[in-house]
Amino acid sequence: MSECYEYVPHRLLRRPVRDIASGVEGVLMAVINENVSDTGIERWMELAYIRGASGREFTTAVTNVEPA
Repeated sequence: MSECYEYVPHRLLRRPVRDIASGVEGVLMAVINENVSDTGIERWMELAYIRGASGREFTTAVTNVEPA
């Protein structure tokens, strides 16, 4: 069985970003290529982990991330 995730380099890591889907701003903490499938068929997606002002992290598709 393969790994369920892998870290991906991104030019905005540790910089202020905005999630265009929700409008929430925070710092991009990581981009991870993650297997998001709950079935036997793998489905990989690049997820951005953003830490908001509250200190809690949330995820969004990496295509939704823009500089703040």
